[in-house]
This record gives sequence, C-alpha cells and structure tokens, in this order.
Amino acid sequence: MSQQHKQAEDTNASQLDASRAATPTPTLPGDASPKDSPGKLSHLKTETDVMVVDWDGPNDPANPKNWPYRRKWAATLIVSSFTFISPISSSMVAPASEQISREFHITSSAVMAMTTSIFVLGFALGPLFFGPLSEIYGRSRVLQGANLLYLAWNIGCSFAQNTGQLIAFRFLSGLGGSAPLSIGGGVLGDTWRPEERGKAIAIYSLAPLLGPVLGPVCGAWITQRSTWRWVFWSTSIVDVVIQLAGIFFLQETYAPLLLERKANKIRAQMDEEKGHNKEICTIYDQGESRHWKDIFARSMTRPFMLFAFEPIVQLIGLYMALIYGIFYLFLTTMPLIFSKVYYEEPGIAGLNYIALGLGLTLAAQINARLLDRFYITFKKKNGGVGEPEFRLPSMAIGSVLLPIGLFLAGWAPQKHAHWIATDIGIALVGGGMIMCFQAMQTYIVDAFTLHAASALAAVSCLRSLAGFAFPLFAPIMYERLGYGIGDTILACVAIVLGCPAPWIFWKYGKMIRSKSRYAHKSARIDGN
Repeated sequence: MSQQHKQAEDTNASQLDASRAATPTPTLPGDASPKDSPGKLSHLKTETDVMVVDWDGPNDPANPKNWPYRRKWAATLIVSSFTFISPISSSMVAPASEQISREFHITSSAVMAMTTSIFVLGFALGPLFFGPLSEIYGRSRVLQGANLLYLAWNIGCSFAQNTGQLIAFRFLSGLGGSAPLSIGGGVLGDTWRPEERGKAIAIYSLAPLLGPVLGPVCGAWITQRSTWRWVFWSTSIVDVVIQLAGIFFLQETYAPLLLERKANKIRAQMDEEKGHNKEICTIYDQGESRHWKDIFARSMTRPFMLFAFEPIVQLIGLYMALIYGIFYLFLTTMPLIFSKVYYEEPGIAGLNYIALGLGLTLAAQINARLLDRFYITFKKKNGGVGEPEFRLPSMAIGSVLLPIGLFLAGWAPQKHAHWIATDIGIALVGGGMIMCFQAMQTYIVDAFTLHAASALAAVSCLRSLAGFAFPLFAPIMYERLGYGIGDTILACVAIVLGCPAPWIFWKYGKMIRSKSRYAHKSARIDGN
C-alpha cells in the first residue's frame, strides 16, 4: 500500500471535516480518469471500520468544478438549449390561438388562453419530481429522458383533433419540458465555483424567458403563412437536434453519484482481494442510510420539505411568482394590443416581441458581468467569505426598471401613442424582470448548491402556477379596466412587493438561511 494511502488511513476526524469544507461540489458520473481507477485509494479516509470516498484532493480533474472552461461552457450551453426549446413551445402557440379557436369552435376567452397557459401548469408540477430524480440517477439521464417525454407529446399536439386532446397533450409536453428549469441550475451549481457562476447562470436563466419571446415571433409568421400544426412540428424538429447534442456532449456532473461510482469500483476491488470488512461510503452519505428506499424517499420529498419548512425558499418563490406571472400576462396580451390598438397583421404584430427580447438580452448581458463583480467585491470586503446575498444589488436595479416599464407599456397604447413608446415600455419590463430573475436564481444556487435542483423545483412550482393563472384573467381585466389602469395596478404591486425585496433579503437573508439545514450543508461543500 502506498505511503499516501497510509497517511490517509491515519487522518483523524478533524481532518475529515476540513476536507469536507474544502471539497468542491458535484461531479460527473462515468467520467473517471485514470487517477480514479480502483487501484488508487488515495481518496479514501478511514474512520474505524468505515472508508469514506472523497476527491483526490482539491485539484482532482474528475471534479466538474476543476474541468477546463471549454468543458464547463459546453455543459452550460447544452443545458441552456434544453431550457430554451420547451419555453418556446409555451408561447409559440399564442399567435395561433384564433386559428385554433376557429377550427375547434372555442368561444370562451378563458379556454382560448388555457390552450397557451396549460403548458406552464406542467412546468409547475414536473420539477417537483424531475429535480429530486436528478439527485438520485444523475442530471444527464433525467434531463434527456424528460426531454424525450416533451418531444413525444409535442408531436402529439400537432395531431390533436379537438380542444380536449390539445389541452391534454400540451399539459403532458409541458410536464416533460419542465425538467431543465430545475436540473439546469443544478448542473451549473455542480460545475461552476461561486465567483464564476454569475455569467453561466445569466445565460441559463435568460433561456426560459427569451424562449417565450422568440416563440410568438416565429409562431405569428407560421400561422400567417401556414397552419397552426406547424408550430408544433417546427419545435419538434429543433428539439431533435438538441436531443442529439445532449446524447453526445452532455456529461454527468452530480458529485454524489460520481463518488458513488468510485465507491462501487473500490467495493468490487476489495471483494476480489477479500479480507476487507470495512464499510465504504462517500463523503455525502456519512450518517445517512444508503438503502435505495431511504435514498429515494429523502430525494423525492426534498422539494416539498424545502417548500414547507424553508422560509427563504417560500419568500423567493412568492417573489418569483409575481415576476413570472407578469411576464406571461404580457405574452398573452401583447397580440391584443398590437392587433386591436395598432391594427397590425399577425406577422408584423409578432415583431414587437423583439422589443421584449432586446430588453431581456441587453439587461442579461449587463447583469452577467455585474453579478460576478458585485460578488467578488463584497466577498473581499467580507474577509474572503462569499454569501448568496452578494447577488442582490442587481436585483435592486431590476425592481426599479420593472414598474417604470409597466407604466409606459400600459399607458402608451391606452393613449394611442406611437407603437415605439409601447415597445420601449415592454423592453424595460423585460430588462427589469431578467435582472430580478437572474439574481434570485443565482441566490438559490449559491445557497443550496448540493440540492440546487430540488430548491429550484420548489421555487419554480409557485412561479409556474402564477404563469398559468395570470393569463386566464388578463383578457377580462384589460377589457374592463383598459391597458393603462390594468398595468398601473401591476406596477403598484411591483413597487409595494418588489422594491423592498432586495433590502429585506440583504438585511435578513443570512439570518433566515442560518436556520436552514439544507443551505448550511451546501454552503460548507460549496466553500462559501
């Protein structure tokens, strides 16, 4: 046995705790390098009759946090692609609503809106199961399996023969397409260190908002030039390309699963050698039952436990529900504004979504740089210790832009101002939303790195329910109140609830997190 292994055998409990605090988070299953071979046991630390499998030091290349940047960006871009395509489907059908209504004889405005928003109801439920499943079977398998579910039912939508079939198939495709909303954040938490994470999450979090913006632009022209069924066929074709990219290039990143595979190799080696009676577990399994039933029960109930007992998750969930609800309300009402106020054809009206896309993209690019700069600056002032609250300054900027955009986007069409004024308001709404959205998502990943997928699942449930419900009452609200008063109400809500939020999280966030078992454990592993 090597001298290195002898030293590892003599490591005491305090050294083990120190190694935990320094250990980067999740890695990649099935991606073991030659250093990870069963013959090398330098990553073992022994306590009495237990061998604890850990990384081969802080620079272990098998740890995704030590991957080369090109490998990290490859994972980020593929996950963002999955996160981009399914939200396109959520809104791409909106411009085709009237065509669908005529074919299926839909007379209710609520049912018409539901053909669009029912997809988002699947977004609310799916992550509650896909998030924890990714913490059992790995990110890559669950993400790609769920995407196949989305693809199958999205194709089914194109063959729907009545309203019931379309709504049912839309819900099921939304269920499958929801997986990237929670798993994607987990992948970024697995691969990027906190001080590097801002740019990656800026791209990832832009995808679920930019997708619904580009969807109506494409959907409007498809509807005008062809049939609504091509809305679903076109997204299915693109999704096949993304699925193939995932099969070939998306590698596993979840550390507990990777270390469990290392542990399995060591168990196999020791079974061959015989004479070893030590129990082998990973650094993540210590003190917990490793029976598959117990693992499954812990993982599948984790999002519900987070939502029920973690105040920080509840508060962020409510805030993001407001942002997301306003966003989907906008997507539903924009065709009405530009067709009934500005009398534009569907194809031309769809181009106004570009204003929302520009606001989202420009703000996201600026925020991608601000998130990491703010984090690094405050971390230095805090003695080199990072906190999730250091993501909040950009959220303060977004919470001001959002109500300003709502006032402008509401009163410009109400007073029949030039369409460019409405588009400027829409762009400001997009910019404010993405800055708040990115700050909150990065906050969640920083606070719950190890269980980021489950935490994002709990948060996304509320926000997706809001995305489903808001568009249902939007037509009636704007019909009775008008665009000016309707958006003024939303702006006032955004001011009363949104503007104090960054200050509240900054002042009390750490105190609330300190009572969280999940956040505390993840902070130690993430090195915060």
